[in-house]
Amino acid sequence: MPTEPALPEGRPATEVLAELRALREADAPTRGGRTFAYVYDAGLDGLDELAAEAYTTFATVNGLDPTVFPSVARLENDVVGSVAALLGAPGAQGTFTSGGTESILLAVKTARDHARSERGITAPQLLLPSTAHAAFHKAAAYLGLEPVVVPVDPVTFRADAAAMAAALTDRTALVVASAPSYAHGVIDPVAEIAAAAAARGVLCHVDACIGGWILPYLRRAGRAVEPFDLSVPGVTSLSVDLHKYGYADKGASVALHRDAALRRHQYFAHAGWPGYPVVNPTVQGTKSGGLLAQAWAVLRYVGEEGYTALAGRVGEASDRLLAGLRSVDGVRVLGDPAAGLVAFTVAGEDGVTPDLSLLLHLADEMRELGWYLQPQLSFDGLPPNLHLTLTPATVGQVGSLLDDLAVALDKARALEPVVVDPELASFAAGLDPETLGPDEVAGVLAFAGLGEGAGLPRRAAPVLVLLDALPGPLKERLLAEFIGSVFRI
Repeated sequence: MPTEPALPEGRPATEVLAELRALREADAPTRGGRTFAYVYDAGLDGLDELAAEAYTTFATVNGLDPTVFPSVARLENDVVGSVAALLGAPGAQGTFTSGGTESILLAVKTARDHARSERGITAPQLLLPSTAHAAFHKAAAYLGLEPVVVPVDPVTFRADAAAMAAALTDRTALVVASAPSYAHGVIDPVAEIAAAAAARGVLCHVDACIGGWILPYLRRAGRAVEPFDLSVPGVTSLSVDLHKYGYADKGASVALHRDAALRRHQYFAHAGWPGYPVVNPTVQGTKSGGLLAQAWAVLRYVGEEGYTALAGRVGEASDRLLAGLRSVDGVRVLGDPAAGLVAFTVAGEDGVTPDLSLLLHLADEMRELGWYLQPQLSFDGLPPNLHLTLTPATVGQVGSLLDDLAVALDKARALEPVVVDPELASFAAGLDPETLGPDEVAGVLAFAGLGEGAGLPRRAAPVLVLLDALPGPLKERLLAEFIGSVFRI
């Protein structure tokens, strides 16, 4: 029997809330336009308060059973109906989910079960461009599909439609395209990929988690946007996150299918137990109606004209940022960004070759100045880069960002390069991540400055340069061990 209580004595609400607010002080700011990843800020007065009030109104509603809580069905039909009207085709059907990862997982499940029942495929493959989101690899690992990865064009960073078509096999259950890809913000050639899939009777999913809610409004704001949604022949499903450019709170997403027959493969139903009959459209069973309600409220608060105006502001911020970056010596924007995402790399002394150490020093220096730019490491010949997510709140920050970037880049160039000991790199290359023991893992993490009790490093460059040099499987093992050390009581 435990001798120590699991919890302290109850405390007044004011004290509990004060402690929560104090914990937030160490976090990156989620409003104000200085955190260029993870958060989406519409910059609209009253929006956060509306979302919070809507969530509170439905927080205790259980979304598991719409026959008991019919408001859930009404809210979901309204939200999914809006998404289908913006992105769909006649007869399109969808489901509200907790986020892009769940929407993607459900699309992959739908394709796997469709391939099994309609085509007799028992060892399905998932065909991906190398820039497809990691959530597809997670879905493949969870659901037992074999991922087949096709390199993207090294200049445009778009999926290679001809190579994707050539990689189709009789085992392909689903082909994926991005609109846009997260890493570089470019739109894949959706029409060509979907046509090749349709010619082989294969389903095609478009990951529009980022772009699904902004690309149509950018088009309405007068910008050219190539077709990418269910209006494109051969596209059979699509995912769109409302907690991104829909500006709802996390998590809010929709998985949209061309018709109800396809969506049926997404569902899980079970009557083979003594409890209540179970039917789950999503991975979750019990879930609060609060997230659905706040998404519904935000969509109706902002409205058609509001989203068009917000998309125009993102486009304006993107134009000014891209022009500013391209004017900086040694900076190269990657690809042709289409929807608020920008990735750029920085050349070393030769003025051409990306310099990882310099790039990561730049990220650290920008963080010292109060900006968060997301580092992305090199992959399969694609250069390391810094990733920025633009929102309406960043419009007024672009000039300050570019000014500070010039200062930070000068400071970064004056710092000693971070290098990996060749002997360590050689040693690491020979390690088998599957057989590493806890002491060996702890040793490598300690060398990287991530040992137990070390806390999070103030500067990320030394850690990320080492990670970039490690083989992929070892990198994944160490990342998992590090996060495990963070979430340890």
